[in-house]
Amino acid sequence: MTKDYWIKNLAAGFWGSLRGRSIPEGFRRHAAMRITLLSLLLLCLAAATPARAELHITRDHGGYVEEYKTKYKRVREKGERVIIDGICNSACTLVLGIVPMNKICVTPRASLGFHQAYYDKAFTFGIKVTSSEGTSDLMSYYPDKVKDWIRRNGGLTTDMKKIKNGVELWKIVDPCPEEW
Repeated sequence: MTKDYWIKNLAAGFWGSLRGRSIPEGFRRHAAMRITLLSLLLLCLAAATPARAELHITRDHGGYVEEYKTKYKRVREKGERVIIDGICNSACTLVLGIVPMNKICVTPRASLGFHQAYYDKAFTFGIKVTSSEGTSDLMSYYPDKVKDWIRRNGGLTTDMKKIKNGVELWKIVDPCPEEW
């Protein structure tokens, strides 16, 4: 299939709403070239626009620890910023130990929740069974400020322990600056 074939069919398809009317060949070729040039222009603009390199956490209740480790290591390697702008519970809090703290900030809506690690309920017949190894693994990732807060609040237990926005949270994570 030749270039002329593609140009002719593209223009004919594009101008198909003009059924029954004859479209001059030169006009079809011109229309196809304009469409192609417009596509190239849009592609160049998209490539030239800086990527927004940030992770925005708004409602993350946690999940599989290994998946979070992988996710946050990727964020760290890319040098992305993390904005905690809502709930960050359970495995989500691993961000505090994997991404550098100078790349993380909290908004007034932020809250962090900590608890002991559990085995996947799919393997424990739907019963929550704590994992001492998993809990030790979580604790090994947290920076000292987080470990100190957890110790001051009775250690990790089966109950969720939360830090909401305010001075206590700001002792661990800086509030987001206006320009973020």
